[in-house]
Amino acid sequence: MRPSTDKPNDDANDDGHAGEDPSRSQRRREALDVLRLAQALSELSDAQLLRIPMSADLGDEVRRAREVHQQIAHKRQTQYVAKQMRKLDDAELDAIRAALEHHRDRARHETARLHQIEAWRDRLIVEGDDALSELLATFPHADRQHLRQLTRQAHNERAANKPPRAARELFRALRDLHAAAGEDAPVD
Repeated sequence: MRPSTDKPNDDANDDGHAGEDPSRSQRRREALDVLRLAQALSELSDAQLLRIPMSADLGDEVRRAREVHQQIAHKRQTQYVAKQMRKLDDAELDAIRAALEHHRDRARHETARLHQIEAWRDRLIVEGDDALSELLATFPHADRQHLRQLTRQAHNERAANKPPRAARELFRALRDLHAAAGEDAPVD
């Protein structure tokens, strides 16, 4: 039996729980989260990396991890990047997470915009002038004649089972039309 001591337990707080140290499981979850963050950073291009708020040394390590192509060596280098990132304080990690999330949101937004433009293109090819009238109501400054010509060519190409050259041109014209109208213009 242990001898009792009269001095209070320094590690216990008012609730009777242990001190502020996180559990081993919590530390492991946090380390794995930082590892996923390091993996996400190593998948970015140089231009995208420049937009991430991090030190030059960490940026160099991320670039080094990207240059390694052997699987196990790449994994090891990514783990090293994660180890360096764990030394950062929470504010720096949160800034990196926020920048990555912003990048993902922009990519999702751009993908959704392109899907909407594809839907307009397909609708124009299938419905013809009815869809064109609706498109012109949304984008009054559009060139009606050019869009009608591309729509008919794309419809004829699709009917004749030819390569979709006019459909591609129609997509580019719709994309340019949307870009000229600005990001706030409705697409659907």
